[in-house]
Amino acid sequence: MTHIATKAPELGTYVVSLSFTDEDGAAVTPDSITWDLTDTDGNVVNSRSSVSVATPASSINIVLSAADLAIPRPSMLGRVLTVEAVYDSTYGSNLPFKDEVTFEILPLTNV
Repeated sequence: MTHIATKAPELGTYVVSLSFTDEDGAAVTPDSITWDLTDTDGNVVNSRSSVSVATPASSINIVLSAADLAIPRPSMLGRVLTVEAVYDSTYGSNLPFKDEVTFEILPLTNV
């Protein structure tokens, strides 16, 4: 799990950049990539469940904005971006990849 220290602006835009590597640290392009966005209690945010990345690459950007970064209650500032992929390497085919990125939303005064 990785925690991003930079907070996302409430109802703004936030880009999460991801790079995929194999067991030896070499860049790898997954066969498929999906992601989910939840709050820290595991509730799906803005229907962002099993979102498929149309063109998998060894590095991708996931752009979150507006309702992805809304704060329905003051206690719901945290977000968890869970990424799943399937890739091939010298160690096998159709190997699973799963990781999480956590970050917080910065509440804005006049939103």
